[in-house]
Amino acid sequence: MLDKLIALDKKLFVFLYELGSEKYDFLWLKITKQINWFPFFLVILYLLIKKISWKQMLVVVLFLALLITCTDQTANLFKNGFQRLRPCNDFELKSIIRNIGQFSSTYSFFSGHAANSMATMTFVFLILRNFYTKPYWLFIFPLVFAYSRIYLGLHFPLDIITGYSVGFLYGYLFYKLYKIFLKNQSLFYPC
Repeated sequence: MLDKLIALDKKLFVFLYELGSEKYDFLWLKITKQINWFPFFLVILYLLIKKISWKQMLVVVLFLALLITCTDQTANLFKNGFQRLRPCNDFELKSIIRNIGQFSSTYSFFSGHAANSMATMTFVFLILRNFYTKPYWLFIFPLVFAYSRIYLGLHFPLDIITGYSVGFLYGYLFYKLYKIFLKNQSLFYPC
């Protein structure tokens, strides 16, 4: 059963990877770097600051830091436990993958990029949905960002899907903890 799932995952990877073209490699190399998403993050920060106090914003930043740390360490635990080779290092796929300059010696399962991006956007979405009617556009970031990892030959689709699932779960859990924390803090609610 597991062998069939891995074979299907590889076939899906090849299909998605072959959708790429050398003329777009430069774009996906930019997309995969978090620093290039800085303007997007500034918009989110602005939207949060408009609706919550500075004290609450500090709590949000603290929770985001803890969330990213927890999600990232969980991904590293899984990577070292499963030790699945990345597509760019997989012997069956090496002849298919172009050299885009993004090879990695670390393991693949599951994607920390997908998990972290989904976790943070889920957490922020759950906060912003209380103030804005349609903050679903936030999920553009994890979708495009994680696809860049497939495009560059760094992750299989199952790595991404698992990362999304773990990220969503952690984002939701940390949001619930954040709400409990706020409820217990009198400095956020006047007497």
